[in-house]
Amino acid sequence: MTDWNLVSFVMASEPRFQVLINLRKKVSTPTELTKKMDVPISRTSAVLKELEEKGLVKCLTPSRRKAKMFDITDKGEEILKDIHELTAKE
Repeated sequence: MTDWNLVSFVMASEPRFQVLINLRKKVSTPTELTKKMDVPISRTSAVLKELEEKGLVKCLTPSRRKAKMFDITDKGEEILKDIHELTAKE
């Protein structure tokens, strides 16, 4: 069942969408994501926190202070699938 609030939450922010897309490809650190997205590290960190609070990403190394590793969750994968189906051209 599609969670339209989460779909809208991700679609409302290009950085949120890009973080999920990039994490779908491979586990990454905030620094790696920042380089790929060309946004300030502070924005990347804020986006990761927002997505983590919604259960769309997870920190794999929560006890580390630097170079934390993040991955997309199954819920995050489902939201990307919903967005793809919603935006796919017929």
